Amino acid sequence: MADNLSPEQRSHCMSRVKTRDTDIERLVRSELHRKGLRFRKHCKHLPGKPDIVFTTSKVAVFIDGDFWHGYRFPLWADDMAPFWREKISCNRERDRRNFRKLRAMGWRVLRLWQHEVERDLQNCVERIFKALHAS
Repeated sequence: MADNLSPEQRSHCMSRVKTRDTDIERLVRSELHRKGLRFRKHCKHLPGKPDIVFTTSKVAVFIDGDFWHGYRFPLWADDMAPFWREKISCNRERDRRNFRKLRAMGWRVLRLWQHEVERDLQNCVERIFKALHAS
């Protein structure tokens, strides 16, 4: 399927997609803060710039959008235009690469999916608490 926008129009639209401080990120951060936890955001010195970082316990949390990071991607990849299939595949590979790097540096890495946060915020926060208190 061909794109119905010119390259300039597509570039303009894509530049408006938020990559930081999304609604679901703010929701999780707000709940963690309300429960007394303090953290850093988007640490540039770590691979992948995790959305939430607990430096003392070395826990990195990524809050990923279902579409952009390809939740259950193999099930719906064939329904997409080649451009988007390649884009999301590259995103998924970059995520795997960053997770491996962080783990090799001794970090615990958590991934929260958009639908998980929207469906059960408290469970997501509990997962973070468990990671922080794991030995």
